[in-house]
Amino acid sequence: MKKLLLLFGLVISAYALQAQKVYKVAYESQADITVYAVKYESQSDLKVYFVEYESQADEDGLWYWVDYESQAEVKLFFVEYESQADLKIYYVDYESQSGWRTPRKRHLLYGNR
Repeated sequence: MKKLLLLFGLVISAYALQAQKVYKVAYESQADITVYAVKYESQSDLKVYFVEYESQADEDGLWYWVDYESQAEVKLFFVEYESQADLKIYYVDYESQSGWRTPRKRHLLYGNR
C-alpha cells in the first residue's frame, strides 16, 4: 500500500512540475523570476510556446497565460536588459520546438513550489 501511495505521489508531482501557468506582473518586486526575450534561439535558456488552453501546458516550455495573478504558478517580470534577467526565453513557432536549452536553470520555474 505504501508503494502504491508513493507511486501515486510521484506521478502527481511529475504532472505538477510540468504545468506552466504564467502571469505577467507590473513590478519586479511582485515577480518570482525576471525574464528577457532574446532574438536568437542560441541565446536562450528556455524555448517557449504559448498554448491556447491550460490543459496543453503539460511540458517544459509550454506556457499558458492566466488572467489573474492568483491562478499563476509562476509570476514573471519582463526586464529591459538581458543582464537583468534570471531566465532568457526564445519564442518558438511550434509546440514541438519548446523546451530547455539550459536545464540547470529549471529550478527557476519550479523552485518556488
